[in-house]
Amino acid sequence: MHFRATLVTWGVFCIASSTVRGLGTSCSSPLGPGTAASGDPYWLETIKHQGIAAYNPNPTGYQVFRNVKDFGAKGDDKRYDSSLSVQQYPQAIVVEEAPVLHQRQYLLFISRMLVFDAHVFYVHFDDRITPALVTYLVSAPIVAYYYTQLIGDAKNPPTLLASASFSGMAVIDADPYIPGGGGAQFYTNQNNFVPATDSQGTGIHWQVAQATSLMNIVFQMSTAADTAHQGIWMENGSGGFMGDLVFNGGKFGMWVGNQQFTVRNITVNNANTGIFSLWNWGWTFQGVHINNCQVGFDLATGGITQETQSTGAQAIIDATVANTPIFVRTSQASNGKLGGSIVLNNAELTNVPTAVGVVGGAVVLAGGTTTISSWGQGNIYHGTSSTSAFTQGNIHAANKPSVLLDGSGNIFGKTHPQYASYALSQFVSVRDNGAKGDGKTDDTAALNAIFTKYAGCKFIFFDAGTYIVTSTLTIPAGAQIVGEAWSVIAGSGSVFQDQANPQVVVRAGDTNSQGILEISDIVFTTVGPTPGAIVLEWNVRQPSGQNGAAGMWDSHIRLGGGEYLTKRIKPKL
Repeated sequence: MHFRATLVTWGVFCIASSTVRGLGTSCSSPLGPGTAASGDPYWLETIKHQGIAAYNPNPTGYQVFRNVKDFGAKGDDKRYDSSLSVQQYPQAIVVEEAPVLHQRQYLLFISRMLVFDAHVFYVHFDDRITPALVTYLVSAPIVAYYYTQLIGDAKNPPTLLASASFSGMAVIDADPYIPGGGGAQFYTNQNNFVPATDSQGTGIHWQVAQATSLMNIVFQMSTAADTAHQGIWMENGSGGFMGDLVFNGGKFGMWVGNQQFTVRNITVNNANTGIFSLWNWGWTFQGVHINNCQVGFDLATGGITQETQSTGAQAIIDATVANTPIFVRTSQASNGKLGGSIVLNNAELTNVPTAVGVVGGAVVLAGGTTTISSWGQGNIYHGTSSTSAFTQGNIHAANKPSVLLDGSGNIFGKTHPQYASYALSQFVSVRDNGAKGDGKTDDTAALNAIFTKYAGCKFIFFDAGTYIVTSTLTIPAGAQIVGEAWSVIAGSGSVFQDQANPQVVVRAGDTNSQGILEISDIVFTTVGPTPGAIVLEWNVRQPSGQNGAAGMWDSHIRLGGGEYLTKRIKPKL
């Protein structure tokens, strides 16, 4: 399987606008196509990494960006690299042994990037598949710590290859179960769940919450009839986003239970079951492709209490399903009442005998070779009435403006940009140009000067750090900015303290502006009392005919919480 840790959030903001495109003083024409030669290394590997963890007790001594090969990993498919990945990289303080203050410092403020030499990962369980050029042989899980990005080379994806002697729940484990702990886990106890076993062969154990993402991952698993392999195993949590995933083989492509997730652009080939859902409040799948599986979506249903919670709601939009006997199967018949809502919208079936069925063989909606325009099962409300009516059949199709659709009539989406074709010379660092990012210095003037000079001319790289701004920072249309392990832009000071006269911390484009604006891997927040802060104001409309040219990816707005973000104030006596 290959793996990139990224998130996509996208949208179209349509208003009447004048065309305003920022172009810095350092160039006379906008940044053009990438100039990296085919043999050049990926820019993220070679750019100068001088980011800092601003609130670490030793900010200059804490290494944020880490190339695994600098810590002893070989990537030659001949030796075990997992022990190096888990043990030799400097890790966050062990939670059980750390003082509370140190826990909070590490878990909230210390960001890390573990960079695998070669931005996508292939994780293999089947040695018959030829792996990528760079292969890391692992015999134990790689633990993905809180506030960590695992990134490979977008130009030459590496492989994480589970060895024949692999021991552990998953190749990548986001929340390990404590050995002998009776169900206790590293981050939180989930004693009501049974962990996956070593023998199952799991790609990623992904029990996570909000602001988490998986992107550009290929899971390569066995296609044997009795295989137990599963690409993703997720028993609990409150996510989250996943996108651009491919699952080849396995018993399950995804085995999931989580409050909510948005999933887009996934393909499952030759698995027994594409997606098994144990429980949720509501998941949305968009851009789903299922080929040669036995069941596309297998849903545990019928549980409507806290104790019996099963799949609450499943929306499947823009799906293609081929040569699969059953598209959607529920564990229990609805029997005329709500027991798990289902919405199918724009689902194209080819040789799929049963579109919706029930365990045991009952057919709710016949399939074949056909397209399901809009079908639903669940309670429907009309107008302002608080009374619902159970429906199991065709439902009104939502209106989709053409600007929201791609050339195939599906909802448009754009993946997290990686700029793999661009050369290092096409990037400029904010720390090289006067910004500090130390969580103390006022970087407002430095950042404004950088945008004035380089917007539209270079990619603006925000080295890891916390950049304090004390007045509005405007990112002009035309700019493309990239963070490093969620670089932070934080508003602070008297300008943002008057709730009767709120002020913008970061303005994305001047009012009614139009042009390209791409922001990725940035956190927008505040420090100290800021009741008058408008953290982010978005004004940019994409250029005509360029869907997705104005957007944010893997970027978050965070308000309150954390020792340094709140800046405790001594009350007056």
